[in-house]
Amino acid sequence: MVDAHAAVDGFLPSGQALPFTNNFPRQPVLKIRIPGVGRLPIGDASRGLCGGMVYTTRDLFEAKLPPPTSKDVPPPDSPLYRYLSRRLFDSFDIPRGVARYYRLMSTLDADTTRSSLTLRGAGRITVVDEWPRVRLDLDRGVLSPLGIITVRSYNPFQLGYNHQVLAYAYKQRQTAVTLRVYDPNTPLERADTVTMSFDVTYPSGPVPITHNLAIGGRPVRAFFRTRYRRVDPRPALTAT
Repeated sequence: MVDAHAAVDGFLPSGQALPFTNNFPRQPVLKIRIPGVGRLPIGDASRGLCGGMVYTTRDLFEAKLPPPTSKDVPPPDSPLYRYLSRRLFDSFDIPRGVARYYRLMSTLDADTTRSSLTLRGAGRITVVDEWPRVRLDLDRGVLSPLGIITVRSYNPFQLGYNHQVLAYAYKQRQTAVTLRVYDPNTPLERADTVTMSFDVTYPSGPVPITHNLAIGGRPVRAFFRTRYRRVDPRPALTAT
């Protein structure tokens, strides 16, 4: 296999990503107004808004808008925080996206055979199905948001341990691939050095994925390209 590489022109996390890290205080992700009841709090921001940060970063980049300058997380009643919350839920692509997280989370790392049936492992799904989609995005010069699977569990309450990042470049040398990604958990001064690496030689797995994401030492078991739809971020930046 010949060497290949691509990068989204003009994008580096240090210049185009959000300047604050995914470190929000304990507070509702959003509040829904219910007639006769009031505003009902939903979610806990201290568990992270990574998907909202990834989608907002891509929204801003595609709109050719600079990110906000403050390194402080936006307050809960600000237009930017409400936008991040909205984009977080968009990134989940409910119900289909959540089902994809759960399916990969509960899948074994390697292919398994039962009787005459071969069940595909998380490694094969990653390198055969998902990596080509991500590579196509990057070859076209398009940022590619990824859902990151960090746990192996059938427990749906562990879905929150997974993560989201934004791929902006890759290099493939024979069968070895290195992805450069924006990780919302990594401070901006180190953001340009974050990578995920894997080899596509044996998709039957397991397929080890080495990384330096700031996810508390958890492994990256698999990833998939999430379903992104562009939203205009200008109201979040210009509203007072």
